[in-house]
This record gives sequence, structure tokens and C-alpha cells, in this order.
Amino acid sequence: MNLNRKPTKEILPRFEALVDDYIRELDGLTMEQLHQKPGDGGWSIGQMYQHLIQSALYMQLANAAKCLQDSSDPALAPAGKTEAGNAVYAQGEFPPIRIQVPPSPQYTPAEPESKEALIQGLKRVVARMKELEPTLADASLRLGIAHPRFGVLNAEEWFLLVPMHYRHHLRQLDRLKQEMAFHA
Repeated sequence: MNLNRKPTKEILPRFEALVDDYIRELDGLTMEQLHQKPGDGGWSIGQMYQHLIQSALYMQLANAAKCLQDSSDPALAPAGKTEAGNAVYAQGEFPPIRIQVPPSPQYTPAEPESKEALIQGLKRVVARMKELEPTLADASLRLGIAHPRFGVLNAEEWFLLVPMHYRHHLRQLDRLKQEMAFHA
């Protein structure tokens, strides 16, 4: 095993357990609660779940898959993280700060239609992680696709971003649940 590679196979069971935790959280919430907006105008819990699913499937894992394709793809660039990217990957997690972006049709997730849709989405993410993980051992660490904040990430780094992102949003979930309890 290359010393620069991360143990992606070991990450999968922990990620599955994390997704199971997210699914269990849904059991205790009604659709009304999933759609309830916080007092600061931020996302509802349902929108946060949608964000996790969509960013994993359509950004993080899609970019990991692109990095695994033909190395002559013009979307690929020499891998190299920014200072923020190096810090996040060195820590193995996002900093414990709140990240807010202005609402926009392109970025703001829609409210979920059902809990079952969220559960199926989360399960699709796990299935896609399981599909991609075995291919990472042969992936180039030198080529990647640009992340808006972290620099050019290779396939392995895009893959590892998914569990880091899910762990980061646990803080948001806790904050939203506390606020709901306060306003109930």
C-alpha cells in the first residue's frame, strides 16, 4: 500500500454507521419538523439531509468518479490543495464553524417529499461509496478536479470528503433539533 493513501476500506463501515445514525434520527421527526425553518432563516433539517445526499452523489462522488476516468480528460488538473484544504485533510474534519452561503436556486436544497425519499437517498450514497471504494487503490494521486475552497482534489480526497461532510453536519442537526425543542 502506498504510504500516501488513506485507508478508504476502513472508512466505509464507519460511514455506514454514520448514515444509520442519520436514518435513526428521522424516526423521531415528523414531516412538519423536517420542514421547520430555524429562526435565523437557514435550512430546515429536511433541506440539510437533501444537501448531504445531493452534494455526495452529484458533486463529491461524481468528481471522484471523474478523477478515475481517462487521465487525458481536460477537467483534470494537477492535484494540489489550498491551505484550507490541507488543514481540513490534516485534521480529517471540517473546522467546528458554521458555514453559510446566500440562498440561491442553484444551491438551496428543496424540502424533501418524504422520509422514505431521504432514506433511499442516504442508501444510494452508501451504495455509491461501496462501488467506488475498490477502484481507489489504482487511482492517480497526482490528478484531480477543483473544489471551490479546498483546491484540486484527487479521487481519494473527493471520496474522503463525503464522511467528513456528513460528520460536519451533525453539529447543524444538533443545533436545529435544539432550536425546534425550544420553539415547540
